[in-house]
Amino acid sequence: MSASATGDGPGAHKAAPGRSFDGEHGVSFGSPASVIHPEFVGGKGRPKANARSPEARLEEIVGLSAAIRLDVRDRQVVKIREKSPGTLFGKGQVERIAAEVAAHGSEVLVIDAAVSPIQQKNLETALKVKVIDRTGLILEIFGERAATSEGRLQVELAHLEYQAGRLVRSWTHLERQRGGFGFLGGPGESQIETDRRLLRDRIVRLKKELEDVKRTRSLHRARRQKAPNAVIALVGYTNAGKSTLFNRLTGADVMAENLLFATLDPTMRAIHLPGARGGMEKIILSDTVGFVSDLPTELVAAFRATLEEVIEADLLVHVRDLSHPDSEAQAQDVKTVLDSLGVLEGQGAIPMIEVLNKADLLDADVHAAAIERAQRDETILLVSAVTGEGIETLQSRLASRLRTPTELVSLALHPSDGQRLAWLHANGEIVSQTDNGGEIQLQVRLSEAAHTKYRTL
Repeated sequence: MSASATGDGPGAHKAAPGRSFDGEHGVSFGSPASVIHPEFVGGKGRPKANARSPEARLEEIVGLSAAIRLDVRDRQVVKIREKSPGTLFGKGQVERIAAEVAAHGSEVLVIDAAVSPIQQKNLETALKVKVIDRTGLILEIFGERAATSEGRLQVELAHLEYQAGRLVRSWTHLERQRGGFGFLGGPGESQIETDRRLLRDRIVRLKKELEDVKRTRSLHRARRQKAPNAVIALVGYTNAGKSTLFNRLTGADVMAENLLFATLDPTMRAIHLPGARGGMEKIILSDTVGFVSDLPTELVAAFRATLEEVIEADLLVHVRDLSHPDSEAQAQDVKTVLDSLGVLEGQGAIPMIEVLNKADLLDADVHAAAIERAQRDETILLVSAVTGEGIETLQSRLASRLRTPTELVSLALHPSDGQRLAWLHANGEIVSQTDNGGEIQLQVRLSEAAHTKYRTL
């Protein structure tokens, strides 16, 4: 899909009864909203140039708004020559925005930029609606979608670190206590000091819990690394079709909706690729969270443990939505994140295949050009995760890229040693097997790693 569309429309899904993402303002999923992309055309604070057009950026933020089912009634690009420290927009622009927000009956204004706490407060006072910036919006999406305990911990940590600079008084679960006589909060402790202390304490506890989760994930990775099973990580911009491709390759039923950030928690499944790793067929495929431009720094830090699945992969599959008008810019955003993880160059570089997805949505000329491009470069493939076009070629290419040099090894086993025999069948290629007078003679093709592992059995 394009970045502005969802499968069922922004108002098609109903939130759970009483579910709201801002208890203080009573704003809930499905609330009418206006969306603004500020285009900085000069002056102080001009952001770094981006390859996307303002219209494309507007469509993406509309898509993000729709991901939490806001009813987007108005969208516009607003040019800003110089940021106002108090309101971001100029006085006349604030007045025009107020009139348009009122005319459309919006209860939420989504701004596709970073908005400071004082700017947010002043805009909410002037516009009389809830104001959410890009960071806050992405945090809300992650908060709704995180499914695993680790994901929820990461999201809560990101929320708290974001709120710590704003101290919006809607964190009732933190059990705020007013100082009064000083029995609970210390003598003369103000409400804001209490909020700040409770936020800080909760952040410390969350980081400790996440460290425990991180250690558990490290143990799981260590166990996987002891077995000669390669790990393939699907990476790509949000809504590029990673989960649909994951389901196509694994037969799994991972959520694959036409929504931005439909997948937030890493999912791993075993698949079988003929001939991969010198006869070893079992491969672990990982579906990871999608990337997005200007990802909030709070989330980059909080989701580091999730991204470690990418760092530990043997092969990366960069899934791209070739039908999207900003496909090239999205690809660059993904590579920027991967580069920051140190997996593209240097000692930690991981081989990567680029999968041009959504071939079924391309017109004939673009489709033909993509096929020609793939024919010139074996690291590029054209597929459709929906129709299955190119999937067999992708499976073959994955097996080829993971194949390692093997050696033919002669082994002898006692007939009762069924465990090692089963291991050889699972992790090598049995060329011949004969029963020679109470001893099983084997010719087995093994990779160096598998042969080393066999010696320890």
